[in-house]
Amino acid sequence: MNCVSLFSGCGGLDLGLQNAGFKILVGNDTDAFCAESHGVNFRASHFYQDSVAALTGNRLANDLAARGVKEVDLLAGGPPCQPFSKSRFYRKEKPRGIADPTGNETINGYLDLLEELRPRAFLLENVHGFAYKVHREAFDQLKRAAEGLGYSFQWRILNAADFGVPQIRKRFFAVGVRDGRNFQFPEPTHSEITEQLPMDADLAPWVTAGDVLSDLETATTSEIAGHFAGGKHHELLKGVPPGDNYLYYTSKRNHPDPQFEWRSRYWSFLLKLSPGLPSWTIQARRSNNMGPFHWTSRILTVEEVKRLQTFPDDWHLSGNIEQQWKQVGNAVPPKLAQAIGAQILVTLNEQVREAA
Repeated sequence: MNCVSLFSGCGGLDLGLQNAGFKILVGNDTDAFCAESHGVNFRASHFYQDSVAALTGNRLANDLAARGVKEVDLLAGGPPCQPFSKSRFYRKEKPRGIADPTGNETINGYLDLLEELRPRAFLLENVHGFAYKVHREAFDQLKRAAEGLGYSFQWRILNAADFGVPQIRKRFFAVGVRDGRNFQFPEPTHSEITEQLPMDADLAPWVTAGDVLSDLETATTSEIAGHFAGGKHHELLKGVPPGDNYLYYTSKRNHPDPQFEWRSRYWSFLLKLSPGLPSWTIQARRSNNMGPFHWTSRILTVEEVKRLQTFPDDWHLSGNIEQQWKQVGNAVPPKLAQAIGAQILVTLNEQVREAA
């Protein structure tokens, strides 16, 4: 079955869907480095380096028809998440949701293509803040448009760590099937092992950062170009225990020499990985102060970030180290995407069998 991908980035969502059994017909992004990365990694797909709005008006539908594509099985994409991100709670000067021009253009562009292509199913991904009440207008618009076109509409917040990704990364997913058929999201395969876990829960323990980075622990601070972990707070970072952050240096934690007020910084400030836990969410930007940092108090390498996102080691990334990091940090972990894609494929195959 085939897939049209929007807001593709370097192809994390696409790789997972391809591994599940979909053929990626089309990729799309405005970023030139993403276009180059995607072109190397998906040589058989056609890439549009353009805004999603530029693909509407039957342009993409006509291009696909000219290539002999009679029907699109899956429309997939993750519109830019910044308008729906948690950071907008702090950046009061910026509009949020579909009041943000980017949020409005990308969500509406996605819905325009959903109407024009009429794929058998759709998949939309975003930060889990998309489901917050403050973004109700965008959520309702998506649901109303999908159901108005005859699609079912199921959504769920999924944690990538629950599907074997060595990273605690919660994301919003919405799936719809054209005949109104209900879609069943995949059930978790992994869990944080606690005493509260039911006895009959047949789940593997979360994959940890140490599990996937242990053979890459050769980089030194001098080898990580461009940033110095912790910046002026490097000595403080060195004292943060693995798995902790700046809150370690607060009076509430009974530190003998408090350096920061409780909850006065972003959670990721001086955040350090623990080899015995999954990583926290990988951000789209490298920073001196915002982690997660390696437990040896250094910036992570791009190779390590790819492992934490479940990309193959040989996944091509164009651009300099900052541009490569951004592409990986913005991506859907392929392993999580594969779990969702496999379930979509099951649903579409059932639809085919019943129609026969």
